[in-house]
Amino acid sequence: MGKVLMIIAPKNFRDEELFNTKEELESSGNDVTIASTATNTATGMLGGTVTPEMTIDEVNVDDYDAIVFVGGSGSSIYFNNSKAHEIAKNAHRKGKVIGAICIAPSTLANAGILKGKRATCWSSERGNLRAKGAIYTGNSVEKDGKIITADGPSSARNFGREIAKLL
Repeated sequence: MGKVLMIIAPKNFRDEELFNTKEELESSGNDVTIASTATNTATGMLGGTVTPEMTIDEVNVDDYDAIVFVGGSGSSIYFNNSKAHEIAKNAHRKGKVIGAICIAPSTLANAGILKGKRATCWSSERGNLRAKGAIYTGNSVEKDGKIITADGPSSARNFGREIAKLL
């Protein structure tokens, strides 16, 4: 199966969007690595914790089959983060599977890879997706080629399954 990199915020990632998505990916035989801005313990909005294995500065897109941006209020730190944009653009250019859930699709939109693509997100970000040229659908999970987006925590398992299907 595939190697998946999940990128989380160091504080206030959305627990279900990390843990439920990760569980779906691993149950399909995929190897999951977690990255953030630092490798100290990251804490989710609901109190879950995880220790990222690497920083986003250490990421080599060539090492992964899929890159997944996890949502939660803390993930807004990646909206205008040049390294996050570089990872997304490189993954897109190299034909990797790219996922983003909740507010995280705004990172992809701001990186310029959702232009002309069907996408969904948490309702607060739909205006930004449209402004950046995405075709906002409002579906719980949306797939356009190798880009998969989802609207939030209740869709995390389905999001993980859809990513796994492409690996």
